[in-house]
Amino acid sequence: MKKTTLTLIASLLTIFSFSQEENQQIKIDSIENSFHYEHGTISLKNGVGKIIIPNGFKYLNPEQSERVLVDLWGNPKSDNLTLGLILPENLGVMSENGYVFNIQYDEIGFVKDDDADDIDYDELMTQMKEETVEENKERKKEGYDPISIVGWAAKPFYDEDRKILHWAKEIKFGNSDVNTLNYNVRVLGRKGVLVLNAIATKAELPLVQKDINKVLDIVQFNDGYKYKDFDSSVDEVAAWTIGGLVAGKVLAKVGIFAIIAKFGKVIALAFFGFFGAFRTKIKNFFSKNKKAENDSEALAEHSEEIPEETIEETTEETIEKENEEPL
Repeated sequence: MKKTTLTLIASLLTIFSFSQEENQQIKIDSIENSFHYEHGTISLKNGVGKIIIPNGFKYLNPEQSERVLVDLWGNPKSDNLTLGLILPENLGVMSENGYVFNIQYDEIGFVKDDDADDIDYDELMTQMKEETVEENKERKKEGYDPISIVGWAAKPFYDEDRKILHWAKEIKFGNSDVNTLNYNVRVLGRKGVLVLNAIATKAELPLVQKDINKVLDIVQFNDGYKYKDFDSSVDEVAAWTIGGLVAGKVLAKVGIFAIIAKFGKVIALAFFGFFGAFRTKIKNFFSKNKKAENDSEALAEHSEEIPEETIEETTEETIEKENEEPL
């Protein structure tokens, strides 16, 4: 009788787990279906240029993209607003494995590229790591986990003819098992740089690298905003050079490290790899269901050793806890 009861309990728990998983998928599908993607040529809202969406990709406009970044992925609103997201056609913003490019424009002035051939990127990486160690001291005082730059995921490369700079850093937050990929593309213009930041984890690096050449040429500045249109008599020269862009100095005024210090690990992870918070939630959900299933099997195997009233009490508490815990 006890074994029959336990088998029934195990079956109910398994059904409950599948039901939870199905409900979660329904919610994800509902969110995905609420977005309207675009293709072809997209004129940027700020008037500086346009983006030609390559084959195999799709575009999400600024309003919907902000909803993704802020409401779904838990990032703080930024002064440097998004101009949209680009992602592979076969993926969605809620996909577990995948990436997106966040598009922004930073009007920092005309970036001189005179130093491009003189930069020792290994030395620059050493400097950035040392600076991060010092910044971590302040984060520790504030009670936040440290961050560390693991190294180059892809060494910086500057295409002088196209005025395109791109590189990737591998970053670790606290004791996280998953490192974050910080893949950056900067397209230089007359008054600033168009920023394309890949939002992904280190595991998605091969995907990003496979597609990066499709993304590099998608930006076209309008006449009057192109790099060649620079007029030294009226235009402002940026304080940052090529080396400064790679070191992250271009982000100083929107406070990349201030964001980390103020909001802590979760927001920091979201800033570099916006999937972080939501992915963790989904993974915890499925891990929780798997654990419940494994616990059910263990109960059935050891039914003779556990009093029936104890099992019933434990099962009721487990189900009650699962119902109370938010998804």
